[in-house]
Amino acid sequence: MNRGILPELPVSAVLPVLGEALAGRNSAVLVAPPGAGKTTLVPLALLDAPWLGEGRIVLLEPRRLAARAAARRMAELVGEEPGGTVGYAMRMENRTSARTKILVVTEGVLSRMILDDPELPGVAAVIFDEFHERSLDGDFGLALALDVQGALRPDLRLLVMSATLDGARVAKLLAGAPVVESEGRAFPVDIRYDERPAGMAVEDAMARAVRSALAAEQGSVLAFLPGQREIERTAERLKDRLGDTDIVPLYGQLDNRAQDAAIKPAPAGRRKVVLATSIAETSITIDGVRVVIDCGLSRLPRYEP
Repeated sequence: MNRGILPELPVSAVLPVLGEALAGRNSAVLVAPPGAGKTTLVPLALLDAPWLGEGRIVLLEPRRLAARAAARRMAELVGEEPGGTVGYAMRMENRTSARTKILVVTEGVLSRMILDDPELPGVAAVIFDEFHERSLDGDFGLALALDVQGALRPDLRLLVMSATLDGARVAKLLAGAPVVESEGRAFPVDIRYDERPAGMAVEDAMARAVRSALAAEQGSVLAFLPGQREIERTAERLKDRLGDTDIVPLYGQLDNRAQDAAIKPAPAGRRKVVLATSIAETSITIDGVRVVIDCGLSRLPRYEP
């Protein structure tokens, strides 16, 4: 693997330290802020590790969208399509081959891999990304991986990565694993509040806020709405009114091509408005966004016994 092709991102500064930590121990914790580049650069950097041998790196992502986006970005960095050096596997979708060295999976896939064969043959490392989101599947996967490492595979490397995590606390779960921290890169943020008049639909208020932001600011806009219905209504209100700006939705039920269009940077000379659900709050970074608008509403499932 030629490291020269990797872009310089905030996490790049700690990659040598992380490599040394995993060379000397079988576990480590990486704490890096959002946008530091940990999801894509860390697995690619570890391809040079002597302990990897012929084994694979399995990267665990909490969401299908994030898994697919991470695999596509890493494949792009090595000049390939997904399914070569970098592949992904999730329910009802698999892009892998015999050449795949980095396999991006969703949480349920990892649990199934361990239950099918607890020795995890051919796997040299498992990386738990965005661990701060904490889910039953994610915690279960880490528990199973620790069990495999302790009983069957002491050579198996485990790396837990997060943006907002108490690294020392998680390190205790990993038998006192070293904690590596990336400082990241901070930018000034200007927070503004806009009132939604009583009786105004959230779609109308969001469309008004988007038009105002595009007129006053540069770059693309990421707007958060409760769900698909509100996204479609807002897009309808913005249609045919923004000449050099593309309106793209982003929610879980979209097909792969539409999701990729939302994540990719806007073409040269154009801007983009991404109308998204909370799926875009974590796990993915959308290039070119300078303005974020939050309607203040979310739709959450609730269990009523």
